[in-house]
Amino acid sequence: MFINRTIRKFGISAGIIGMFTFALPSVGFSMPLQPTTIDKVEGDYYVTSATENIRWGSLPNRDSSPILTVPSGSAVTFDTVSHEGLIEDQGRNPVEYFGKFGISPDGVLDDAKAIAASAIKHDYVKDGPHIITGPVAVEGAMPGDVLKVEVLSLQTRVPYGVISNRHGKGALPNEFPENTGPQEGASATKPELYNNVSIFTPIEEINGNWYGLLPTKAGKKVRFPINPFLGVMGVAPNTSEVVSSIPPIETGGNMDINELGVGATIYYPIQVKGGLFYTGDPHFAQGDGEVALTALEASLRGTVRLTVLKKGDPSIPHRGEFTQPFAETEDYWIPIGLDPDLDEAMKESVRESIQFLSDKLDMDRSVAYAYLSAATDYEVSQVVDRTKGVHGLIRKTDFLEYVDVAMNVDGTLIKPVVHNNEFYVPIRTISELLGGTVVWVNKSRTTQIKLGTKNISAQIGSDVYSINDKLVFNSKVPKLLNGETAVPVSVINEILGAYVNWTTIDKTLTANVSLSKKQ
Repeated sequence: MFINRTIRKFGISAGIIGMFTFALPSVGFSMPLQPTTIDKVEGDYYVTSATENIRWGSLPNRDSSPILTVPSGSAVTFDTVSHEGLIEDQGRNPVEYFGKFGISPDGVLDDAKAIAASAIKHDYVKDGPHIITGPVAVEGAMPGDVLKVEVLSLQTRVPYGVISNRHGKGALPNEFPENTGPQEGASATKPELYNNVSIFTPIEEINGNWYGLLPTKAGKKVRFPINPFLGVMGVAPNTSEVVSSIPPIETGGNMDINELGVGATIYYPIQVKGGLFYTGDPHFAQGDGEVALTALEASLRGTVRLTVLKKGDPSIPHRGEFTQPFAETEDYWIPIGLDPDLDEAMKESVRESIQFLSDKLDMDRSVAYAYLSAATDYEVSQVVDRTKGVHGLIRKTDFLEYVDVAMNVDGTLIKPVVHNNEFYVPIRTISELLGGTVVWVNKSRTTQIKLGTKNISAQIGSDVYSINDKLVFNSKVPKLLNGETAVPVSVINEILGAYVNWTTIDKTLTANVSLSKKQ
C-alpha cells in the first residue's frame, strides 16, 4: 500500500457529534493529497474529483457520457472523496464540520469543499450518500465482455475519517442511535436536529503501519489497523433509470468487500458499450457486516488497471454467460452473492462457488459442494445497504494439484514456494529482477537491497524491516527456504513497493510483478 508519509503536526481532538466528545492528544498527520498533487499520480491517466467528474448519490447508466476513454490495459488514477463531512446531517460544509475537530481549512480537500459548495442537487432522504467519480470508457468494451479491474495502489488523501450511525439505518435501525431520533426542521442548516451520531476518527502511523484511533469514556484510545479499499467499483448497468448508489447490483456498485484492496483483481460483466467504469465510497477500514451503517470512511486516491476480456478469454472466472462480479486475491478466489434477502445472498455465493470450481478447475459439483462445506468461509460483506452481500473465500493453496503457480516479474517467470499455506519467493531473485542490487551479510543473516531510491534491510526470522534507515514492522517475516532467504509475496508490495496482481489463467495462478504500472 502506497501512503503519503509527509508528516505535519496538528492539534486535534477525536469525538462524537450528536452525543458526547472526548479529547485525544496530538498525533502526526500528513497533509491532504490534493488534486494538484500531480507527483503522486501513478496511472497513465488521471481523473480528479472535480464537480464535472462526479455524481452524488447515483451510479452511471447506459445514457451516461464518459469523461475519459482509455485503451484496454491502461492504468487510471482516480481521486475519490468520502461523503462523510459533506452530507446534510453534517451541514454540507466540510470546513466547518472538520473544524470542530481542529482541522484547519487547508487540511480539508479542495474537491470536498467544491462539491459541498456546488449547485449539485442532493436529496438526503432519497439519494445515496456516495460521491462517485467517473465513468471512464474502455476502448473495445462491448456488451457480453468482461472488465478486469486490478487494484494497483491506494493512497490516503487525508489523515482522518468518520464512522456514522444514522436513524433508520444500520444493522440495528430501531435501537441505534440511542437518542430521541430526528426532530422536525432537520436540514443542512440545522444538522443537529437529525440526531445522528458521527465519530471523527484520526489515523496515526506507528513503525510504518497505520491505525485508526477511537476514544473511550476512560480517556483511553482504541487503535485498529487501517486496510484501505474502494467500497464502490463497477460498470454501468443497461438501463436508463436512475441507479441509486446504495445497493450493490449485478454490475458492481456498493459491494463493500474489504478484501478488495491493493493487489485484488475484480471481474465485472459489461452491459454497455465502453463498460463505463466508476469508483467511489473510499474506506480506510471496515469490519465484515459494516453494522453501524458506515465503516471508517475517508478519501483515497486509487490507481486501477482496466482490461477488457473478450468471450472465451482463459482468465474469465467461469464458462458460459458471466453475469455478476467475481474477485480474487493472492490468497483467495472470491465468489459473490447479492440479494435483498441475506439467505438468498448466501445461496447465490455458494452457487457461484460451485460453478467456479466446476468450470475453472473441472471439479465434480458434488465434491465441490462438500469441499465448500468443509473448508471455505463465507463472510457477510455488509447488511446495511438494502441489498445484502455474502462472499466466499476459496483458499487457493488447497488446489495446488489442480493448478500451476507462476510469477511473472517484468517478463521473467519464476515459481513461488508454498510454505505454511503462503506463497514465498526468494527476495534476492525478486529484487534483482526488479533492477535492484543485493548484498548478503552472513553474520547478521541479513539481506541488504538497493532498489531505486530505497535501501532495504531484511533479516531472517525478524518482523522488523529497515527502509531508508526507518524501522518498519511487518508480520510477514523472511525465512530460510531451500537455502535462500524467502519472503511472502505480500512483502513485494508492502516493503519493496512493486505492483503485484493475481489472475487465474486457465489452470495457472499468475502473479504479475513490476515496478511499472504496465502489464
